[in-house]
Amino acid sequence: MNEDRESVKVLRECIELQNKKSQDYQNPNSNVTQAMHYRRGVDTIHDTLQGKLYRAQSLLESGTYNQANFESLEDTYKDLINYASFAVAWLRGGVPGQDTTRDIFNRKVSE
Repeated sequence: MNEDRESVKVLRECIELQNKKSQDYQNPNSNVTQAMHYRRGVDTIHDTLQGKLYRAQSLLESGTYNQANFESLEDTYKDLINYASFAVAWLRGGVPGQDTTRDIFNRKVSE
């Protein structure tokens, strides 16, 4: 029953979007890993989340949220969901290519 909620449908769409985008960002023919996109670890992910929030705010304040040229307000919110999942994965040490000898800010951990 809960699986029919619109919010659950949105999460499924976000999974599909994340999987499709990862084919571009981490193509099997490339040596680029997901972790390479976050040079400062969770801080880099936060920067991306903040940028997405600013985009949403700008679209809302301009009144053009339903006529964006490229990324719609809905697309922006889906990106926020996915980047939040990347932050949680980073905290868990589960981002592909993440170096477990580094802390959440991607700094070398002193022994």
